[in-house]
Amino acid sequence: MMKRTRIFSVIAAAVLSTAMLASCGDSDSSTGSDGGNGGGSSDSTIAVISREDGSGTRGAFVELTGVENENGDDMTTVEANIARSTDVVMTQVAGDPNSIGYISLGSLNDTVKAVKVGGVEATTANVENGTYTIVRPFNIVVNESGISEAAQDFQNYILSQEGQAIISEDYIPVDNEAEAFTSNGAEGKVVVAGSSSVTPVMEKLAEEYQKVNTNVEVEVQQSDSSTGVKSAQDGTCDIGMASRELADDETGVTGIVIAQDAIAVIVNTENEVDDLTVDQIRSIYTGETTSWDDLK
Repeated sequence: MMKRTRIFSVIAAAVLSTAMLASCGDSDSSTGSDGGNGGGSSDSTIAVISREDGSGTRGAFVELTGVENENGDDMTTVEANIARSTDVVMTQVAGDPNSIGYISLGSLNDTVKAVKVGGVEATTANVENGTYTIVRPFNIVVNESGISEAAQDFQNYILSQEGQAIISEDYIPVDNEAEAFTSNGAEGKVVVAGSSSVTPVMEKLAEEYQKVNTNVEVEVQQSDSSTGVKSAQDGTCDIGMASRELADDETGVTGIVIAQDAIAVIVNTENEVDDLTVDQIRSIYTGETTSWDDLK
């Protein structure tokens, strides 16, 4: 009888402990925290989202907003969540009320909100008039040893009146007086690889070009700017894509600007913040400012 009583006592204690643990778990999940990443809706901790190393968007953003030290080293906070493409940045910001990120203006949609920077909206008009300053080039990258006739034909299309008109739908064209396109009649396949920011407009360009020259197939491969440059260098692609200027050590290739693009700073649509200064953006991305309350 004594052994049975002790067994019952042990079982009761185990059941009580399990219930207490379950109750604690329910309490934690109701806070809306995001696994300790600072992105939950229960407090005002800023969930910083940045791009991966090698991203042209990250490189341009860091340089243009001053998220770097005097030696030019990237000082993005180690607490930042890293997203490997524009789409992932938008998905994460759209799903987290406390998040902040940055993307190509041409990729912006209504799932997120672009904040003003220093009172200026991120629009193509404000890029053209010089009032919105977080702006970078879109480059295609070609090997200095030469490219195929098919790749040259596609490059000519991008820089033509027709190609620049497609670019102008979401970005700033580099030549409003470009001549109409005349194909060289090339045949074959063209591989274009690199920046996820340049990819959307490149896909539009490829689609329209292939209607003009049906003898050329254009394959667009999305990765990042550094990969695009390297692929052009080693010949694994015909044309690279980079959403930044080429670095001094990226030799053997030539960058050709095809458009200008703004980098939009985005927050969740529920976020009450509508305007940030460059200093505030820098403070957030270096980890100095960690709470939205400090910005109100």
